[in-house]
Amino acid sequence: MEDEMEYEPSIRNILEQEELKWIFVGGKGGVGKTSVSCSLAIQLARIRKSVLLISTDPAHNISDSFEQQFTRTPCLVNGFDNLMAMEVDSKPSDEGIDQIFEDPNAESADFLRNVMTNLMGNLPGIDELISLTKIVRITETQHFDTVIFDTAPTGHTLRLLSIPTSFQNILRQLIQMKSFVGGFVNTMTNSFGIDTSEMNLDRIEMMLPILEKLNNELKNPDMTTFVCVCIPEFLSLFETERLIQKLTELDIDTHNVVVNQIVYPDRNKDGVPTCGLCGARSKMQLKYLDQISDLYEDFNVTRMPLLPQEVKGVKMLKKYGALLKTPANMNECSVHDLVKDE
Repeated sequence: MEDEMEYEPSIRNILEQEELKWIFVGGKGGVGKTSVSCSLAIQLARIRKSVLLISTDPAHNISDSFEQQFTRTPCLVNGFDNLMAMEVDSKPSDEGIDQIFEDPNAESADFLRNVMTNLMGNLPGIDELISLTKIVRITETQHFDTVIFDTAPTGHTLRLLSIPTSFQNILRQLIQMKSFVGGFVNTMTNSFGIDTSEMNLDRIEMMLPILEKLNNELKNPDMTTFVCVCIPEFLSLFETERLIQKLTELDIDTHNVVVNQIVYPDRNKDGVPTCGLCGARSKMQLKYLDQISDLYEDFNVTRMPLLPQEVKGVKMLKKYGALLKTPANMNECSVHDLVKDE
């Protein structure tokens, strides 16, 4: 009985964890990550002072889900005064590297920027790093209580989460080489007659404490968690297990799994599905639902039905979020009942 209470089949445990700052929602492509992240953001906005929803998926979908266009800067979601959303693009950009140096308009800084763009721009993950540091600055300056990430499919997300640790090590090595790099740059720029007296390589060193803080927060289970979203099919289940294993290696907490798109077919008075295809899909899914129960017996596993309507617009997202918080007893109702207007 205690285990049942501890691992309630809902997201209520996330809502009640008041210290949570970073919530990542991820999984295989096409499993409904955006529906979960948007609905979770709405539920959190009910009980938090300020919530930010960020899409890091190159194919942004939160604008479609909320039926409202979002950009690279946070803006209020229509109908809310404490929920904001934004879309972050991880694309190669000199603008991000410019932020590391003083006065990018100065001739000396321009030379240094070109050198460092070639050096740092070829490092794997530099664009994800710039996106993360931008997000950290935004959350600190605008004082968001909680940030929810609608992430890209698994591989891209795992790379994003590994960036703070990887670049923390790289920056430490660059700092150790600073005197050599500085001397080399001075020699090169002096030969071209460029004044380097105001160039500031220490700006690179200033990034280190930001990364260290972010890395510590990502590995703190009181501040960060990852919600895995899947559907009851082989490929999705396989990828979810790989994702959870990798998150464990990265020391990132995960204790919630949302199983999406479960088919609950309409049945006649004899209990036989009225749709042969729906019945076959439901039977196939049962096998994987049993495997999920066995694999994640110490997780909060939330089972979400495949609804007869798209999860689109604030009204449907609120209904979907209510089901995430308090799942319906599908033995006592049909999926059509879940989308009826009250």
